Amino acid sequence: PDELFNLLNDYSIIVLIIRQGDKLLNRLELKKYIAETYGIEPDCPWIKNPNFEVYRHSNNKKWFALIMDIPRNRIGLRGTDIIDVKCDPLLLGSVRAESGIFPAYHMNKENWITAALDGTASDEVIKMLLDVSYELTVAKIKHK
Repeated sequence: PDELFNLLNDYSIIVLIIRQGDKLLNRLELKKYIAETYGIEPDCPWIKNPNFEVYRHSNNKKWFALIMDIPRNRIGLRGTDIIDVKCDPLLLGSVRAESGIFPAYHMNKENWITAALDGTASDEVIKMLLDVSYELTVAKIKHK
């Protein structure tokens, strides 16, 4: 069933529609989507973990996504690829109820969430979470 979530943001009301759809996003497709949508290429800052890819804003260096491959038993996944994204705390509980969504792996669980890239989380949910994360981490204009 479709679920509708409303979030009152600082500047506008965002209506998020989360539904089960095609479950096709894998790591390569997600990297391509991020590059095309946000114009960002991954940074791989850890020599010991070359498959851990950080996506950050170029102007403020804040992370908005982290793609990792983790041992299968860490959060009960069938596959090993996951994405961590920043999430508005008002959305966390509702979004965690979605298939393939977990409390953040290796990040602050009050502000980050993990989505499996094994086909259990829908493309729509992953893309929506990326959009929210990107907006939450964008450089803010400071008023004098």
